Amino acid sequence: MRKITLLLSFLACQAFIAGAQDRQMSGNPVFEGWYADPEAIVYGRTCWIYPTTSDLYELQTHFDAFSSKDLVNWEKHPDVLKMEDVAWAEKAMWAPSVIHANGQYYLFFGANDIQNNDEVGGIGVAVADSPEGPYRDALGKPLIGQIINGAQPIDQFVFRDDDGTYYMYYGGWGHCNMVRLSDDLLSVVPFEDGETYKSITPEGYVEGPFMMKKDGKYYFMWSEGGWTGPDYRVAYAISDTPFGPFKRIGTILKQDPSIANGAGHHSVVRDRKGNYYIVYHRRPAGDRGRDHRHTCIDRLEFDENGYIKPVKITVEGVAKTKF
Repeated sequence: MRKITLLLSFLACQAFIAGAQDRQMSGNPVFEGWYADPEAIVYGRTCWIYPTTSDLYELQTHFDAFSSKDLVNWEKHPDVLKMEDVAWAEKAMWAPSVIHANGQYYLFFGANDIQNNDEVGGIGVAVADSPEGPYRDALGKPLIGQIINGAQPIDQFVFRDDDGTYYMYYGGWGHCNMVRLSDDLLSVVPFEDGETYKSITPEGYVEGPFMMKKDGKYYFMWSEGGWTGPDYRVAYAISDTPFGPFKRIGTILKQDPSIANGAGHHSVVRDRKGNYYIVYHRRPAGDRGRDHRHTCIDRLEFDENGYIKPVKITVEGVAKTKF
């Protein structure tokens, strides 16, 4: 009898695995757990997501990562970076930004939620030899640890332009700065005009900047509203340069109370067919838990003039694809 029971359990497990692999739609959320501020990136043929572990600030002490080759089946990679490996971090590690450069993988992160320039914290950078880490603190101190132009040093996004220049867009408290990074991505260097921190804050900006380039145009996006409220949303601008000016065009992502609330803080990836996807967090409809945020994916589409169409948030998610 025991052998039969074990056999039935094994067959049931195999059927579950096969069923998961046969799914054609991702569903939303795309993986279990409370995760926010998802940074998605494609490394080779695999899509990776690096989110904030959504919890009390004192418990946001590590980052997990998730990988998928089709946006439907996801593998969890726990503890890619832990607070114990960042000597200056004490709480509130959040909103990672990742990029591959110089044969290494870089993970930029915010820590400590500093409120003034007498506190230690800000934006740090960690490096690893593979996407799943383990990542190690590269500097032993914040890369940006001061409040400049009114921008709290959080929510960084690193963008590589076509000429190989690396820029970082960052900032909370309704202010956004832009800096240029050194070739090794471990320091901030002045722009050609001698300025180091450029204020580029567009109308309505609150936090969560993201930059992408398409058809020679720079698409700058950001989150508006309150991160715990129903008005959380994503807006965008288009410019001919990475410096702007960034004139707000409109809202592209917002809640649908029948599905979910507080949709925002996003990133964007593209598959091998040229389809774009917006990766973002949202709150289950009717759930008022402060940290109850999960990661979702929906299609991001453009009209014939290059403007972004409003995103329809869904329960179904996106279809299986390849990178």
